[in-house]
Amino acid sequence: MATDTLDSRTGTSGAPGGLRRLLLENGALTALIVLVIVLSALSGDFLTTDNLLNIGVQAAVTAILAFGVTFVIVSAGIDLSVGSVAALSATVLAWGATQHGVPVALAVILAIITGIVCGLVNGFLIAYGKLPPFIATLAMLSVGRGLALVISQGSPIPFPSSVSHLGDTLGGWLPVPVLVMVVMGLIAAFVLGRTYIGRSMYAIGGNEEAARLSGLRVKKQKLAIYALSGVFAAAAGIVLASRLSSAQPQAADGYELDAIAAVVIGGASLAGGTGKAFGTLIGALILAVLRNGLNLLSVSAFWQQVVIGVVIALAVLLDTLRRKAGTVPQGAGSGGGGNRGRQAASYGLAAVVTVAIVGATSFLHNGSSGSDNPKVGLSLSTLNNPFFVQIRAGAQAEAKKLGVGLTVTDAQNDASQQANQLQNFTSSRLGAIIVNPVDSDAAGNSVKAADQAKIPVIAVDRGVNNARTDALVASDNVTGGELAAKTIAEKLGGSGKIVILQGQAGTSAARERAAGFAAGLKAYPGIQVVAQQPADFDRTKGLDVMSNLLQAHPDVQGVIAANDEMALGAIKALGSKAGQSVPVVGFDGTPDGLTAVKNGTLYASVAQQPSQLGKIAVDNALDALKGKKINETVKVPVKVVTKDNVNGFTG
Repeated sequence: MATDTLDSRTGTSGAPGGLRRLLLENGALTALIVLVIVLSALSGDFLTTDNLLNIGVQAAVTAILAFGVTFVIVSAGIDLSVGSVAALSATVLAWGATQHGVPVALAVILAIITGIVCGLVNGFLIAYGKLPPFIATLAMLSVGRGLALVISQGSPIPFPSSVSHLGDTLGGWLPVPVLVMVVMGLIAAFVLGRTYIGRSMYAIGGNEEAARLSGLRVKKQKLAIYALSGVFAAAAGIVLASRLSSAQPQAADGYELDAIAAVVIGGASLAGGTGKAFGTLIGALILAVLRNGLNLLSVSAFWQQVVIGVVIALAVLLDTLRRKAGTVPQGAGSGGGGNRGRQAASYGLAAVVTVAIVGATSFLHNGSSGSDNPKVGLSLSTLNNPFFVQIRAGAQAEAKKLGVGLTVTDAQNDASQQANQLQNFTSSRLGAIIVNPVDSDAAGNSVKAADQAKIPVIAVDRGVNNARTDALVASDNVTGGELAAKTIAEKLGGSGKIVILQGQAGTSAARERAAGFAAGLKAYPGIQVVAQQPADFDRTKGLDVMSNLLQAHPDVQGVIAANDEMALGAIKALGSKAGQSVPVVGFDGTPDGLTAVKNGTLYASVAQQPSQLGKIAVDNALDALKGKKINETVKVPVKVVTKDNVNGFTG
């Protein structure tokens, strides 16, 4: 896959040995080898066939995106839009094939064309509009994400079954996403090293003015470069949606940063002129190995972000040291046959060293009995929300009480990341899994895999669609929404103008609570909803959105928010009106929300008792692990908490 773009030259001290040359000339590869060795020593679950295949699957989408970004970075550009373009392309495919009867083959072509068009727009704005690449692609990031939400109406769209096979395995063990990653990597390597456009990328990145004076049509080349990035983004979006069996309008959010990181870790320079497909693949594998290993080691989700940032910096530092040690950037394909032979020998030496050391460390785990305590994995949709933090707290307290080893992961509202975490749970030595889905449809394939592995799965707060779970421990979001609507309507005497702050578009909780609000308000025709806007379950966004709505509707008489965080933001925007002339009703019963209820600024919160959700989920997971019969649905009652009963509510 690799195409040489660097000519390795040793210093005057003589040619270093093979291992030293490997360390100096392949900083990213060295970092990957070190990570594999360390994680193999620390976790007996890391070096298994299933887990290594998991890593390949988890690296696939980032790697495919990064191959496209490599073209842009080699030419001294940047593309921040690839994550949004991936989501938009997948949404176009699903929208056309499932909702408008477009033949699947044509829908796939439309998805690829969508990626090309987005790339061409980026290239046109940069080459002919003279916009900085950062600004042009940042604008496309927003436009692409917005169009995905408009087309999908904020809800996931089921993916065509014929295309969803891209997320399956061949022969029951070889994942198709890994094959797609390899094929796209070979294409990227060929383009970079064996085509006119590839050589143009290096020339433009090395010195754009010199390239222009040499006769290159730089503007047209940039159009082609960004169009190629769009094609790879579309392919990544299709693979991602296939894994999740649905096109998620919020999918691949933030993936552009991972793609750029993979390219830079792989040895490319943001100044342009250097980079190769093999290096990009290594960079993507480093990120996947890190996340996988940290999950297996039960490292805190918050510390994982710190560790990943530090390792990225160290990997790039190794590459910097390599360059200072004597490696000089050259044009594509400039390395001679002898240099390629030495590089191949280095890779072979790397494989031998890795296998030898990993084989030795595996004896650390052979025959170890481990802990007799049952092990359970808990994958939460996010820990950036007090409600889910309370679920974790309740689960951890119960696990400690029962002697259960509990591993908690944070999906950060990313359905793909949660799929990776559930795969890791399945391939490691866990007795049961508790999942709080980011999206009920997207979690289905991962839960099916756990079921096939005979691992009990308990869903908490939100159910899992198209897959069997042993139990669902949840409150009823729709019923809770109806209670919120009833509470605000009765407070206003059955008539008045209200606004609704909705949750994050595309999430099942947002949809279900919104449905409950609508159903509850049908009984009160005198209540007029003057505005409904999403504020993404976030307090700051709740403040901003409510401030904007007050400009258009200064006479608003009530507010319903789909969670307490947005409600608290709305209270800030309302100022002295909150709790006086404008009652606000929240959802979840978080500590901050209950404090606001006590203070009178929040009129009520529909409390779900999140600590109880976590506790009961652990109890059911342990019972299922022991083979005991459990109820398929365990309902934790919701309760409207007001100033009158807040002191007696414990959560």
